[in-house]
Amino acid sequence: MNPWFLAIRPRTLPAAIGPLLVGNALALGLESFHVGIAIASLVCALLLQVAVNLANDYFDFKHGIDTEDRLGPVRVSQSGLIAPHKVRLAMIASLLAALAVGGILIWHGGLPIALLAAASMLAALGYSGGPYPLASHGLGEVAALVFFGWVAVVGSYFLQAGHTNLEAWLLGTAIGSLNAAIMLVNNTRDMVTDERAGKRTLAVRLGEAQARILYQALLYLPFGIIIGGFLMGLLPGWPVFLAGLSLIIARRLAREFAELSGADLNPLLGRTARLTLIFSLLFCAGLLIVLAKG
Repeated sequence: MNPWFLAIRPRTLPAAIGPLLVGNALALGLESFHVGIAIASLVCALLLQVAVNLANDYFDFKHGIDTEDRLGPVRVSQSGLIAPHKVRLAMIASLLAALAVGGILIWHGGLPIALLAAASMLAALGYSGGPYPLASHGLGEVAALVFFGWVAVVGSYFLQAGHTNLEAWLLGTAIGSLNAAIMLVNNTRDMVTDERAGKRTLAVRLGEAQARILYQALLYLPFGIIIGGFLMGLLPGWPVFLAGLSLIIARRLAREFAELSGADLNPLLGRTARLTLIFSLLFCAGLLIVLAKG
């Protein structure tokens, strides 16, 4: 497999795609909706996700966190497949490309989008690097909720509508919860090696038993949110019904996570990311049905 393909970690990219699809889909019925802005926001999010993955690969190797004992997929810096300085350069290139695309979004959305863009760039670097790496201090799942939930969904809706609403915040929380679950799988798998390296992830702080409970909560919370939104009259029935079908996948993942540990959790990482995308696609399909019905 191409080492750069390994480096960008394509299995994690649904974490960026799902929330952008939903944020833009929420604005589909607005006169201000612009397809070009929707595409630009999606490309920018993907570039930032790639930058985060490259930064994690580079900084975890630099800090001695990724070693030969790691249980997860191959990391190109640690394994020697790609020289670390090349990974660093690719990370910088991804950030610059995201900034270039983000310039279009900033021009369109103004100061609020400029502030979100700056925060997102800092978070991409600060997740694994900087003086206070978020991932090493139990804040990885929080960062996933904030940036791949609220910022992604609410920010993309704001770009199209020029304002936010409660529906966007509800969906941002729901999808951010699923993306936090992806992070938790990764950190639970690496508990032993992370603790040995001094990386105090949330899984390390909670312990394996509590991490299992939290994973289930993160998987089930989105369904409670959309059902609550429907009962309050905020979300239409079709999107809630279709997205709710993915609860079948969530229950299967929750059962398997409760039984597996270590390297056996590797398949669940990609499958949890796919759940995020499936949930998002089904919700978007429901919105399209509502629009078609007038």
